[in-house]
Amino acid sequence: MSDELVLRGQVCFALYTASRALTDVYRPILAEFGLTYPQYLVLLVLWETEQEQPPTVSGLGTQLHLDSGTLSPLLKRLEAAGLVVRRRSAADERRVAVELTPAGRTLRGRMADVPRRMAQATGLGADDLVELRDTLTRITRTIHQHKEQ
Repeated sequence: MSDELVLRGQVCFALYTASRALTDVYRPILAEFGLTYPQYLVLLVLWETEQEQPPTVSGLGTQLHLDSGTLSPLLKRLEAAGLVVRRRSAADERRVAVELTPAGRTLRGRMADVPRRMAQATGLGADDLVELRDTLTRITRTIHQHKEQ
């Protein structure tokens, strides 16, 4: 039997199980703040871009690789929690910007320890985590480039 056709030899299975394991660690940590992982990702983008023009719903979708069917209900829940507001552009009603509220800005400080807690849960050092992140980013970029060709 070829080593290429065994479960433990599959890169995608290792990624899948690692992703599930990380999500299992994130779940209770984010629950402390009343958030899901996808909501946390939206907040990360908004915190990162706060000094810039607010991103649009479609821009968030592109950046997070989420379709509008997933993103819209997620934003609605963040809005109901008082963390974000959505504003329709007066110039182009199709464009909807997403902005942090004061509560959304304040939450960033309260969540400052989340990355450290997640890193600790992996058992990897900082250099290993950076290398892993960069490798996964390169894989994603390569696959997306091939899909576009």
